[in-house]
Amino acid sequence: MKSGNLTWVSEYVFLGLSQTQELQLFLFLMFLFVYTTTLMGNLLIMVTVTSDSRLQTPMYFLFQNLAILDLCFSSVTAPKMLVDFLAEKKTISYQGCMAQVFFFHFLGGAMVFFLSVTAYDHLAAISRPLHYVTIMNTQLCVGLVVTAWMVGFVHSISQVALMLPLRFCGPNILGNFYCDVPQVLRLACTDTSVLEFLMICNSGMLDVILFLLLLISYSVFLVMLRSHSGKVRRKAASTCTTHIIALPMVFIPSIYLYAWPFTSFSMDKAVSISHRIMTPMFNTMIYTLRNQEMQAAVKRLGRRWVVCKRE
Repeated sequence: MKSGNLTWVSEYVFLGLSQTQELQLFLFLMFLFVYTTTLMGNLLIMVTVTSDSRLQTPMYFLFQNLAILDLCFSSVTAPKMLVDFLAEKKTISYQGCMAQVFFFHFLGGAMVFFLSVTAYDHLAAISRPLHYVTIMNTQLCVGLVVTAWMVGFVHSISQVALMLPLRFCGPNILGNFYCDVPQVLRLACTDTSVLEFLMICNSGMLDVILFLLLLISYSVFLVMLRSHSGKVRRKAASTCTTHIIALPMVFIPSIYLYAWPFTSFSMDKAVSISHRIMTPMFNTMIYTLRNQEMQAAVKRLGRRWVVCKRE
């Protein structure tokens, strides 16, 4: 504890996912596989897009930046969680806790905006195929990427700025494996009902609105496909349908966690795992590696690597 300061609690204790040693070892191995897959998949996307001249298009530029976001997003909580599986006492400093909150909302906010950007990209590709390269020019793509990071920063800094003045004088037990706004606010030694309302508006309601707008946008895409040829229609419909399926994986857990008053539910840990650990891995598979052009580019990269190794 610290006296004479607004912050009295110097560290928080995580309860984690399990207290059973055998189960913790199993969870460690399972999530180590998931995290490694996420890292390798996103690194593969970044290297492939950078090295393959055929992928120097606006769509793959955006996918490459989405891979960077997924890689960073998964790294905010996964490494600490893996270390804690092997630790007897799972603790994090107050400063480390606030850092987790900041980077999680920074990257999460940028990712949500970025999914809206990819929706716009698909709309331009389907509705104006002949003018697509002109519409999604380099300047616009860079501007959208910078805007995504700025949106994430503003969203995150507003959350942290509201939390820093709060007094935390105990208890210091967090019933999960990470720090986030709902859990930490419940430990404040003051009434946080107004802050909860502001943060619900900042996170939960924005998630709901963007989710509905994206579903409507992709539905419009599917309707527009009726005027295209059979081959184009099948390819675009496959992409849009896959993305529509992927959207709930990102938004529904976030809506569950942030769209109503911050109370604890039995499903919180399962939803948190889905949102913070599993989603970045599935984003990699669904948005990019499932793409036939990306698969062909990965094979070309593999052949070049084999040739260089032989030489």
